[in-house]
Amino acid sequence: MTRSRATLVGFVAVLLWSLLALFTVGTAPTPPLLLNTLCFLIGGVLGLFWCIATGTLGTLRTVPLRIYIFGIAGLFGYHALYFSALRLAPAAEAGLIAYLWPLLIVVFSGLLPGEILRRGHVIGAALGFAGAALIISNGSGSFQSQYLPGYLLAICCALTWSGYSLLSRRIGTAPTASVVVFCLGTAALSLPLHLLFEDTILPATAVGWASIVGLGLGPVGLAFYVWDVGVKRGDIQLLGTSSYLAPLLSTLILVVSGVTPAKPVLFWAAALITGGALFAARASYGKSSLKS
Repeated sequence: MTRSRATLVGFVAVLLWSLLALFTVGTAPTPPLLLNTLCFLIGGVLGLFWCIATGTLGTLRTVPLRIYIFGIAGLFGYHALYFSALRLAPAAEAGLIAYLWPLLIVVFSGLLPGEILRRGHVIGAALGFAGAALIISNGSGSFQSQYLPGYLLAICCALTWSGYSLLSRRIGTAPTASVVVFCLGTAALSLPLHLLFEDTILPATAVGWASIVGLGLGPVGLAFYVWDVGVKRGDIQLLGTSSYLAPLLSTLILVVSGVTPAKPVLFWAAALITGGALFAARASYGKSSLKS
């Protein structure tokens, strides 16, 4: 597979992730760890059938245990944080903050061996975090304390997924089929924690169950397999940049569906965060740098 084709495959995940917030809202009031269990069970079974169909199931035995631990920790951590964030704060706002991760991928990738951290990366990061600050303050300069726990969890989401994506690049020898174990392991880890810490609340409507199935098949299923291909074999900085279509599309979907009102502060924040990512991406190809 060529680098450009792998990048396009990875971009499919961006399109799927634009539906993540909408489907998550649709699953309420299912608690986060139970949602993790159900969605990743679906995503894991989907991948299992794919491995059987493509004859790659046997490759799972060749993957070191440390890689499985890494993958399960990344998927479990991000989504437990994300689902919790969207239960504790407005979906569009928390989702935009969580989507700082593409910007962080572009910035942090400049710290990898052989890469250069440029001034534009720093300026882009400043713009992105200004957008996040605008969300937290609701554009009024004062914190919305009732939503602060959700916003903090969303920031942790961004740090978790950007770190996971970059470290995936460093352990790129693991086959994409290993994502099957990541998903099933995440479900297996989430279930006992759910039973210990949460009340079991399942969706009472067809919409709720459809949202869970949609999450498991798309944003929490197929998306991880194609993203794994992209970050390991494609252009990771280009993927990090194009990933900012996801928060824009996600916000528009939430507004069009009536989940979120079309507030000016929301679109200003989206513009700052997206602009920051584009600015940082452009710097990846510039000449001036903070280090040589």
